[in-house]
Amino acid sequence: MQGNLNEIDIRSILQLIELGQRTGQLFVEACSSDKGSKLGVDDTASHYPANSNKQQSWLIFFVNGQIIYAANDYNSLSRLSDYLRHYQVKVQLDEQQLACLGTLNTAEYDYLWMLLEQNTIKPKQACSIIHCLVHETLFDLLNLHQGSFIFEVDSAITPQLTTLEIAPLLSKIVKQVQQWKQLYPYIQSPEQFPVLADIVKLRSSLPKATVNKLQHWADGKTSLRKLARYLNQDIVTVAKAIHPYVQQGWVQLVYSETANSLKDIQDKTLPLEQSRKQRILCIDDATSICTSIETILKTEGYEAIALTNPLEALSLVFQLKPDLIFCDIAMPELNGYEICAMLRHSQAFRFVPIIMLTAQEGFLDRVRAKIAGATDYLTKPFGNTELVILVERYLKSSNKRVIKHTQHLLIR
Repeated sequence: MQGNLNEIDIRSILQLIELGQRTGQLFVEACSSDKGSKLGVDDTASHYPANSNKQQSWLIFFVNGQIIYAANDYNSLSRLSDYLRHYQVKVQLDEQQLACLGTLNTAEYDYLWMLLEQNTIKPKQACSIIHCLVHETLFDLLNLHQGSFIFEVDSAITPQLTTLEIAPLLSKIVKQVQQWKQLYPYIQSPEQFPVLADIVKLRSSLPKATVNKLQHWADGKTSLRKLARYLNQDIVTVAKAIHPYVQQGWVQLVYSETANSLKDIQDKTLPLEQSRKQRILCIDDATSICTSIETILKTEGYEAIALTNPLEALSLVFQLKPDLIFCDIAMPELNGYEICAMLRHSQAFRFVPIIMLTAQEGFLDRVRAKIAGATDYLTKPFGNTELVILVERYLKSSNKRVIKHTQHLLIR
């Protein structure tokens, strides 16, 4: 049995294997650059940066229609090492031991059995780890809609520690996949790294113990997936726990390469209070528009930052804390209305002027922009004077609203 995932989905393949009580291996392969366009909603592209061309593969082992074990294409012992950390076990192998791994089965599976034979871990712990490995693999695969697969009938891998029934596993993980999609776009991928974006707000809003935990884990070096492994929790439980802080803008999620970009931006731009420049962010997939707005506003003395990737912009906006945002309406993956509506749900952007950029001047555009919470909209193409007047108008009125709101809070 073999084919493409646009012809038959993973769930159906697993059900066929279960019904046929098959023994063998299922191999699935996909390239992240070939995945769906809307991250986190339609595809496992939610799990990786949009510009990643990494080839990924998964391997599931069956006996009589039940799952024995599941592997992925990451560093063969890295995943297992993360789970062993929960049991305070470190991966320590010499060259001879490393050479022996992977001769019969995968290195990960062989090493797990080596630990069992050495009494380093107990059978119950090993069974729990295998269950987590299978669960993690199936979660990724059930989010996958493009790629190729092949099932080969073969003798079962040995030795066997446990078997898992497919039907109850699928029922549970399908529900988790649905819950995961509801966290989009604030949380897009298990491979994102949480970092603290507003420690002042965190300390003033949360108990000290909670802040300490967030500081420990949101270090920009530990992905959501690793965090789930360390805590011995499924990825959805961890994501739901951190989601409110991301939504408020207190914690930010970035990809590893985005983290480097963010650091560059932070190094080049002083905080607003020090630079005394008002910061304006432009989100538009058209490079020409971004360049034009940047050039005009920098000439006028503003700090202008342009981002052409809407998903990256949503990750960075809470850290950049702009005083005004220009946002294009028609963009792939995430349109301007969606970005505007999501930002308005955050207290941090309640008073920030958001001006929509559109190539069409229509009544429906105005209505949709208003519903989404937009302050105004600017029709493309626009002139230098028109842009500057609009910025000056809303930055002044925005400052007045913030001062009035602060005075109201002090009076209360």
